[in-house]
Amino acid sequence: MSLIEEIIRPDVREMSAYPVPDSNGFLKLDAMENPFPLPDNLKARLGSVLAEVALNRYPVPSYRSLKAKIRQHMGIPEGYDVVLGNGSDELISIIALACARKDKPAKILAPVPSFVMYALSAHIAGMEFVGVPLKADLTLDLDAMLAAIKKERPAVVYLANPHNPTGTLFTDDEIVSIIRAMENIGLVISDEAYQPFAEASFMNRLPEFPNLLVMRTVSKLGLAGIRLGYMSARPELLAEFDKVRPPYNVNVLTEATAEFAMDHIDVFNKQAEVIRSEREKLALALKRLPGIEVFPSRANFLTIRLQNADQVFEKLVSHKVLIKNIGKMHALLANCLRITVSSPEENKVFLDRFSACIQ
Repeated sequence: MSLIEEIIRPDVREMSAYPVPDSNGFLKLDAMENPFPLPDNLKARLGSVLAEVALNRYPVPSYRSLKAKIRQHMGIPEGYDVVLGNGSDELISIIALACARKDKPAKILAPVPSFVMYALSAHIAGMEFVGVPLKADLTLDLDAMLAAIKKERPAVVYLANPHNPTGTLFTDDEIVSIIRAMENIGLVISDEAYQPFAEASFMNRLPEFPNLLVMRTVSKLGLAGIRLGYMSARPELLAEFDKVRPPYNVNVLTEATAEFAMDHIDVFNKQAEVIRSEREKLALALKRLPGIEVFPSRANFLTIRLQNADQVFEKLVSHKVLIKNIGKMHALLANCLRITVSSPEENKVFLDRFSACIQ
């Protein structure tokens, strides 16, 4: 037996690492990133801020100043705090670690297809993941969700809203029904990674529901490179998750950049407004093409279905355009591709090359 076989869990050995394709030289529309860089005048000012950061010192573990700015600019309810993570991925792992009880089986439940980290974090933490399929039109199957909650009694239910990878925005009534069904059972996580483009949130409703937690990231807002996520819930619940958070998990450069960004949040909000407008233009242009089904989206991407999606994807790669082929994720996504909404210029390039590839 090799050393790896001796010490590494069998299930981990059978896993694959999260795939990230090489995008060098490509029109990159596969990762739901904001295409707009920081304006030049703010780049210079941020550079001056970062030059003063004490790289020889650990972060102050309370992150008091950054948390205060997030509470001020991101609509955190009065009396509520946030826990910070190295992206929302780390927050998802923290939740799983805290909820993976050894004295009784614990489950995480979510609509599927869904964000891969929900199932992966459950697996790594030793929890069972229960997926509830969406309807054929990729909308939420509320009856199936409520039945699964009654049967499985999960510790955690994830609702990505807008949903990834479909872009669907669940209704408030659907979410409230699930929150109420989970009373005295477990938590409901409203994962609002795409909130800047949805113009909808449950953050202001946290005081209504003791079992609700709202999670967000600054990645889609335009700061994917700094890796910062935050989540809010009632204080006593956050305190338990904070015990699992690694010390100094947010580095000083991320902290300083995020504080700077919060002070200039209007710049990012204006960029999000442009992306929302471009989303509608791109959706309309795609609908005009023959054989393209465009699913409604309130995120910064569009999910489409077309015949021969695999071949079209490969043609796009040969034309140096990188989008996401999601057809293998789940049977409901057969022949589906996901396209990040970009700048007007990049959207035009994509449409021109895409149109050529479907001929």
